[in-house]
Amino acid sequence: MAPIPGSGLAKGLAVTLRTMTKKSVTAQYPDAQPELPPRTRGVIGLFEENCTVCMLCARECPDWCIYIDSHKETVPAATPGGRERSRNVLDRFAIDFSLCMYCGICIEVCPFDALFWSPEFEYAETDIRDLTHERDKLREWMWTVPAPPALDPGAEEPKEIAAARKTAEKLAARQQDVAAAPATPSTTEPHADEQARAADQPTRPAGESKQQTDQPRQEGRE
Repeated sequence: MAPIPGSGLAKGLAVTLRTMTKKSVTAQYPDAQPELPPRTRGVIGLFEENCTVCMLCARECPDWCIYIDSHKETVPAATPGGRERSRNVLDRFAIDFSLCMYCGICIEVCPFDALFWSPEFEYAETDIRDLTHERDKLREWMWTVPAPPALDPGAEEPKEIAAARKTAEKLAARQQDVAAAPATPSTTEPHADEQARAADQPTRPAGESKQQTDQPRQEGRE
């Protein structure tokens, strides 16, 4: 059957009319910020306090875009006669995002949870050399990292939280035991009964011994 002349035009106009009656779904960026999923791979945030300069992230990076510099410091002994220890101090932590392919291997291999994904994506630069961001910028992005999703109701409590909770409960129980324990009398001060008994006894003259004071009483009895 031959197509009716003008049917294609009518279908196109019908689609246009249906679209005109619907609400627009276009987000007017940058006036309207997009709602990104929690696991969006925008940039990498650095939690510097957890970094031990183990270099795992730099060694496992397939693009070699992570640069780390550090030095060692000697920590004095905590107790007298103890042994001094040395620890690594982070001097530089930088990521070249012009080379990064956002694979997330550095975040997965970090054993101390020092790297996190941030949904931040507005970090474009006019010069490619400015895409190497130092640890100060990575730390700023750390505060844009969303909170982790809540655990399932039947999931086990994380080991770190369980250990911290048990330690806090033991400390609270110990403080309650100390507060409930009766105060022990001091050994340096005499008891009240002993003080009263000492007050009732006659005092001896100075320079006389016990044998001298008791002798007259024995002669009277004889």
